Amino acid sequence: MTQSPARQLKLGAILTGVGTDQLTWRDPQVPGTASIDIDWYVENARLAEASKFDLVFIVDSPFITPDSAPHFLNRLEPLTLLSAVAASTRKIGLVATLTTSYWEPYNVARQFASLDNISRGRAGWNVVTTGLEGAARNYGREAHFDHEVRYARAREFVEVVQGLWDSYEDDAFPRDKAGGVFLDKPKQHALNHRGEFFSVAGPLALSRSRQGQPVIFQAGDSDEGRNLGAHIAEGTFTNAESFETAQAYYRDLKARAAALGRDPGQITVLPGLFPVIAETDAEAETLAEAQQGEQQVDKLLVELGRAFGYHDFSRYPLDGPFPDVSELSLNSYKGRAERIVRTAQAEGLTLRQTAYRFGRLGTPFVGSPETIAAEIERWFVEGAADGFLLRVGRPKEFALFRERVVPLLQARGLFRTEYAHDTLRGHLGLPVPENRWAQARGALQAAE
Repeated sequence: MTQSPARQLKLGAILTGVGTDQLTWRDPQVPGTASIDIDWYVENARLAEASKFDLVFIVDSPFITPDSAPHFLNRLEPLTLLSAVAASTRKIGLVATLTTSYWEPYNVARQFASLDNISRGRAGWNVVTTGLEGAARNYGREAHFDHEVRYARAREFVEVVQGLWDSYEDDAFPRDKAGGVFLDKPKQHALNHRGEFFSVAGPLALSRSRQGQPVIFQAGDSDEGRNLGAHIAEGTFTNAESFETAQAYYRDLKARAAALGRDPGQITVLPGLFPVIAETDAEAETLAEAQQGEQQVDKLLVELGRAFGYHDFSRYPLDGPFPDVSELSLNSYKGRAERIVRTAQAEGLTLRQTAYRFGRLGTPFVGSPETIAAEIERWFVEGAADGFLLRVGRPKEFALFRERVVPLLQARGLFRTEYAHDTLRGHLGLPVPENRWAQARGALQAAE
């Protein structure tokens, strides 16, 4: 009897250049142009690949203000960036964020399918609906789509994109030079989709890659976001402030997927990982306290406001009660905004306390390499995560994790020492989806 392979920890690297906080860019080792320097991305993607990471991830959003974090202010477009990284790497997955609210399915299908072919099957799409209302005015709209509409639209958007990715059956191109047959025409398929939000004929002018289709990721934390993830996601990115909140999210998402008839094991849950590592636990605690002390409250208020559509919290008394901004959470980053309001009200936090709690990147991972590895194992074994997304900014922090923590995870049998696959689906243990047209024909033939 063949035994199922042991469950393996997954690791991703978020490449954030000069940083999504307000401090990383000031590190002497971080180039001031990191967020627009392709060589920086290539170098760090290669370092992650050398440590056998599953993927690198590029965040994105279509709206900024003068107070946005340094990386947000000046950064490369994700798919262009990853196409360049694809040419300089061989195994590691390449995942990019792209919003469904201000693009068209045909364009998105073509772009990601191109990246998937360029990388020979390593592409992934992080599906988002955009939590920043200001984005609307960058795309010719006066107002952002309502929250529920965004998610309904996103689900249909993904269905259309996946349909376009199946425009050609895998053997559609015989490329028979002697016979003069390049395309087996019956194996090209128009989608002819007509839905509530989109009307798309197709076909897409690009064949499938070695992994069939790019992997679908999703990052919404509201009720609508979790429902979307349960329907479409093969991986999810989440923020976890504690083991308990991570475990609750993990169980909830997997239960929603199971209720839809999906295999919960086919969704990889990856919380963000922002460790503070030093030689000893005491040194790491001291370092974490120093990093917290460096945070400026005005910058924290900006980061806090981002969850509420960049609401200006500087207008309120710092040491007064957290203001009632419940209505601002309805059409922004709803899940996070509602959690901030709920926590602040339940604990009676002041605005200053709320800013320090939620405006910075706090972390439950503080300690020596041994302590960090043990805590990662606990989250993995006890059902709080299938892996983690490590933020890459300061070179020293990334080096410590690669050189000190990863070998400990490998020694514990949690993480690979060599790649067994060369596609992103292979790394994540996901099957290659069968082309829908070939599948339908096979079912019809079997029934005859």
